[in-house]
Amino acid sequence: MPDQAVQSTDRNRMGVAIVTGGSRGIGAGIARLLAANGYRVAVNYTSDRTRAEEVVADIEDRGGRALAICADVRDAAAVARMFATVDENLGPLSALVNNAAIHGPRGPIEELPFDVLQDVLAVNVLGLILCSQHAIRRMSTRHGGAGGSIVNISSGAAYMGVPGVGVHYAVSKGAVNSFTIGLSQEVAAEGIRVNSVSPGPTRAGMMDDDDLESAAANIPIGRVGEPREIAEAVRWLLSDEASYVAGANIRVAGGRP
Repeated sequence: MPDQAVQSTDRNRMGVAIVTGGSRGIGAGIARLLAANGYRVAVNYTSDRTRAEEVVADIEDRGGRALAICADVRDAAAVARMFATVDENLGPLSALVNNAAIHGPRGPIEELPFDVLQDVLAVNVLGLILCSQHAIRRMSTRHGGAGGSIVNISSGAAYMGVPGVGVHYAVSKGAVNSFTIGLSQEVAAEGIRVNSVSPGPTRAGMMDDDDLESAAANIPIGRVGEPREIAEAVRWLLSDEASYVAGANIRVAGGRP
């Protein structure tokens, strides 16, 4: 694997990125890879300050610049403070990765209490929309911004429905896919590209080892994914290499439909 460190002369050339849910799993992998490619990175977290600071320390040890910011994406005031903190400490925003998500208890939909459904939709859908609103106000050329890119982390669950286990989660990720399509058309002329990535089973903390082993048996490549493999798709979508890509949803799932 190539060294993630980049030359100091390349630092800051890519601008500023916020990665929600960036303290662990896929989010941490994205934060580290973006920093290695020259972004100044805001590592958002809700409760695990220690892990967020570990990601920041890792980035800084490699010569990058990062900042851990606590904000529950369900909380409009907290999200506003997070974006203001980024403005003040890292500079003009150029990229947003909406990664923060929860699954909630697993089980048939009829057995799930209202507060579970409310929490999953609040984090996975409303929080994502709220963060995107703040990003648009900063990046849109209509508002005097320089443009930018948003990548939403969806899930293969949106394609599969996950009956008996996680229909509520699948519904939330289906909403992410619809939001990506609609928003991409709404802001493309304002210099903002919006895309999504739909990971398959990934070693990222949302599934236990037994579930991962079981999932691997149904993946054509024969194994589950690693956070960096999802991060590479995100990095590409944010880059100038994907300058003509908007409204896309890249499935990163080892050949799994």
